[in-house]
Amino acid sequence: MPKIITFGEIMLRLATPDYLRFAQAGTFNATFGGGEANVAVSLANYGMDAEFVSRFPDNDIARACIADLHKHGVGTKYSITGGERLGIYFLETGAVARPSKVVYDRAHSAISEIQKGMIDWDEVFKGADWFHWTGITPALSQGAADVCLEAAKAANRLGVTVSCDLNYRKNLWKYGKKASEIMPDLVACSDIILGNEEDAEKVFGIKPEGFDVTATGGEIDQARFRSVGEQLMEKFPRAKKVIITLRGSINANHNTWGGVLFDGEKLYQSKRYDITHIVDRVGGGDSFMGGLIYGLLTYKGDDQKALDFAVAASCLKHTIYGDYNMVTVAEVENLMKGDGSGRVSR
Repeated sequence: MPKIITFGEIMLRLATPDYLRFAQAGTFNATFGGGEANVAVSLANYGMDAEFVSRFPDNDIARACIADLHKHGVGTKYSITGGERLGIYFLETGAVARPSKVVYDRAHSAISEIQKGMIDWDEVFKGADWFHWTGITPALSQGAADVCLEAAKAANRLGVTVSCDLNYRKNLWKYGKKASEIMPDLVACSDIILGNEEDAEKVFGIKPEGFDVTATGGEIDQARFRSVGEQLMEKFPRAKKVIITLRGSINANHNTWGGVLFDGEKLYQSKRYDITHIVDRVGGGDSFMGGLIYGLLTYKGDDQKALDFAVAASCLKHTIYGDYNMVTVAEVENLMKGDGSGRVSR
């Protein structure tokens, strides 16, 4: 069974119910979520050995969070204790022409105050096959960025495959460094690079010619993104594959969804799904990454099938409330085969 390590922050998620705005809500639905933890939950659902590494405060909220991860089959034995608080994010779910909103309350969270040397990465990576990080973690603080780079370099030294999700979040880069200053050294350690249709442009100034994400109307020419893969591979020679998720936004409830994978020679294109009723799109990219890691490890040498699994897994995530993608391999593979009818399974 492949062993996958993810590193980052998990937060308490407080979401308004029933499409209410923040100003209307008298209650919030409390769950947990965060990019790298979401990936680990997906992989555990698929039967893989998934370990989430983080720094947790010593309090009841953190213990509830750890118990929640364990309930979903994710290990935390390499995580450390310290700091004062777990980060929080507030979510207001949009509808039709009104977009969703996220408000972060994660300043001085336990992981944002992490420092190099606190985690024994040689021990963490014993027997590991894969290490995954996202651009959210180095955005938190210089310390988090340093530890992320420490982990990626250790993984390189120990022969562990490294994947990254560029995951640019403009509201997080607050500590005086820009993504364009921090991310290049980290991405240079990565064998697999994932981003959405905007990430490469916002972090590295790399974009497909003539593409405007706000004017797609749900239609995206996937072939345009070959140039993005070529430019990223030229900039980061270690990369073996570049994958771009492609979201066409008709409105907040209706998106098209697909992706492309570039291996340095060939551009693989996925089927495009028309998602006409979105239950929860938060964690959509993480569910794609979890599906991609599973696909690349399981369907070795079949990049098209790995891409198709990732896109189908993420399509299903849009139907599930919360950050986590609670689907099985069989459910994803049924959708890949074309069974998207939604008929009752008896």
